[in-house]
Amino acid sequence: MTKNSADSARPRGLVQVRSSRADKQERTRRALLQAAIDIVGDEGYAAATVGKITSRAKVANGTFYNYFDSQQSIFDQLLPFLGDRLTAHIKAQVDESLTGVARDRARFVAYFDFCRKNPAFLRVLNEAEVFAATAYRQHVVAMYEGYLHALERSAAKHEITGYDREELPPVVFMLMGIRSYMTMLYQHNYVERSALSIEAMADIYEKLLTLGLFNDRR
Repeated sequence: MTKNSADSARPRGLVQVRSSRADKQERTRRALLQAAIDIVGDEGYAAATVGKITSRAKVANGTFYNYFDSQQSIFDQLLPFLGDRLTAHIKAQVDESLTGVARDRARFVAYFDFCRKNPAFLRVLNEAEVFAATAYRQHVVAMYEGYLHALERSAAKHEITGYDREELPPVVFMLMGIRSYMTMLYQHNYVERSALSIEAMADIYEKLLTLGLFNDRR
């Protein structure tokens, strides 16, 4: 019997049961991850005990260990989990037809929109440098590489001029730094003008990229 004929001979109900079980397991795994994210967002990694995570996810303590080996194991997966969501969100929000500074502005707005919809992200990210150092480094490298490729494509299309190829990596980290600190401004109200909307901040960001800061053009 061939593989295809074996598959067709397999009881349909059995396939559905297996699919349903896999779906349930994935829902439980995601519930545990989201519970841990919520707790870290509210109280920090140090407070995210296995007991608190399972209680918020509404599963038994023993169930946790069907999905994660330890508390550290789930910590190491929080940032990759959110990073995948962030990347997908930006991709979905940015119109592929946009180019140059308009595209980068749209990515900036999408990033802040994600932060608004996922308020725990900033604390998960910042505290990961201590509590999930490997995941933190991998996240930063992944964001850097994705952004660098985007700028290299823009440079190849002559949307970016005046920079050598080896100058683009530091530029990427400068732009990532802008996002990081402006997120703090947006979420934590550090200065009086932090009541600016995302669109207003994006306007300032676009002006900085387009005109530069110390520019004699008047």
